[in-house]
Order: sequence, then C-alpha cells, then structure tokens
Amino acid sequence: MRLISVNVGKVRDNPWKSGADRTGIDKRPVEGPVAVAAPGPKGTGAVGLAGDRVYDVKHHGGDIQAVYAYSQEDYGYWETELGRTLRPGMFGENLTTEGLVVSDAVVGERWRIGADVVLQVTVPRVPCGTFRGWMDEKGWLKTFTAAARTGAYLSVVEPGEIRAGDDITVESRPEHGVTVSTVFRALMTDRSLLPEILTAPELPDETRRQANRRLSQ
Repeated sequence: MRLISVNVGKVRDNPWKSGADRTGIDKRPVEGPVAVAAPGPKGTGAVGLAGDRVYDVKHHGGDIQAVYAYSQEDYGYWETELGRTLRPGMFGENLTTEGLVVSDAVVGERWRIGADVVLQVTVPRVPCGTFRGWMDEKGWLKTFTAAARTGAYLSVVEPGEIRAGDDITVESRPEHGVTVSTVFRALMTDRSLLPEILTAPELPDETRRQANRRLSQ
C-alpha cells in the first residue's frame, strides 16, 4: 500500500455554491515532502496539509476532516462508469492511494504513512454542489451517492512529513467493522444501518448526533 500522490488545492472561482466564492477542490500533485499537522477546530479554513485550505469553512476543514484520501481502486470504478480518465486529485483528495480501497476503511482505523505520520479514519465524504459542478456530470450527486464510494476523511494523530511513494501501513483496525461507506449509506440512503454505525466508539460526536437525530425522526 502506498501513496501515488500528495495533492494540494489550486484556488479557483466557485460559481457552483452560494456563500463560497472560491474553492480548493482542484487538487494537484506536488513534489517533495509536505508537512502534515492537526489544523484545529472547523471554521478557519485550515486543513492538515501545509499549503492547502478550504473555503466553505462551515462544512469543510478542521481536525475531523484534516486530510481527505481517495483510492486508485475506486477511481478505476469511476473511469469505467464515466468513460473518462480521472487524474489524481480530481475528486479533491489530498492523498491518492494504491493498494487499499479507502471507501472500505473502518472508522477509527489508523494508518502510518512514511516514517512519521499517523492518521485516523473519521468520516466519509458527503458530496456537495461544488463537487457536482466541478465534475460536470449529469446527475452526479445521485450517481456518487448510489455507489457509496466515498473515500475517507482522516484526523492527524502524529504529525510529520509525507511524500509521493511513501508506504502506507494499517497499524490498527477496530473490531466493530463499521466502514466509512456504511456510515455514508446509513446517513444518506439506508436508515436501517443507523444502529450499526452507533456501535463504533470512534464515530465523531458530530456524526453521532446526526445519526441519533435521524433515528428519532
């Protein structure tokens, strides 16, 4: 398992979402080592990778969404479905991986990347209007949601530096087996999965509250 690329956002105008006139969804691979550190609470635009940030600060960034990873294995699925080539960073991910299907990562799973950095899987990516406009695919939000190939957000447990080509090692994996894809489906398409995701002790508080609200409706 390894990093194909480390991707940092190129700032662009955002015509697709009101209240966020710029976006960093256009991630591009960068050369050399990139510093990774916990960014602090959501609301400032800060993320885990040096040189990157988000502009929709209400919904993105902060410690729980410090780093976003997507796998080449999931990209292969989408290239077949969409009939187009998808470059690393196209989905706005910071880390493009090879050798593990990120959407099947277990909530609370910890990855060591390179010598220093340890990240912990937190929540799935939820598609937004910016992602829809950026992809320019008819019905993209519905299509992406149905597939539940979400990739994963990660928090920073141990800071350090990473670079393309670094090995990725799964250092620990909780026994509850709740994946980010399961969390996504529970919140978006299949309410019957809500009790299952609540069994994961590592489920972030914000996501736990959201699941409990949906159960009570």
